[in-house]
Amino acid sequence: MDAKKLENKIPIGWREWISLPEWNIDYIKVKVDTGARTSSLHVEDLEYFENSGEPWVRFSISPRQKSHLDQVRAEAKVIAQRDVRSSSGYLEKRPVIQTSLIVAGKQISAEITLTNRDKMGFRMLLGREAIRKVFLVIAGVSYLGGKPPSEIRNRNRMKIREKK
Repeated sequence: MDAKKLENKIPIGWREWISLPEWNIDYIKVKVDTGARTSSLHVEDLEYFENSGEPWVRFSISPRQKSHLDQVRAEAKVIAQRDVRSSSGYLEKRPVIQTSLIVAGKQISAEITLTNRDKMGFRMLLGREAIRKVFLVIAGVSYLGGKPPSEIRNRNRMKIREKK
């Protein structure tokens, strides 16, 4: 790749905090995964329905790992169904949706597959198709796009302690 093209790319780390503005999710921690073609989001309570004769899905997003305290209910039009092979080799048919995300201050549109990632370390993977034209991944660092304020990052831990 030509050095001039690299100059215009926004640097991001191997993990970042992003926003999902269409669903009012200010912060969700993602793993930037250049090995994954499509981005993937952990959802629960996935249900299919029709809206004006087109396929849609309704689902719950829990932006904080190991917590349902800030769960958001969302809907999106299904743009495709795709067979995806997980890192463990399991083949799964997943709905694909299109949404906007904000990464390192830049709003982009991305295709995202919806699945259960509960056993994974991150609620979301940000795949190479979403980042390839705009971002440059620097594998040795994290959060080049910035972190949410500590009171937001720690909110989940505080709520869990309050419930005990």
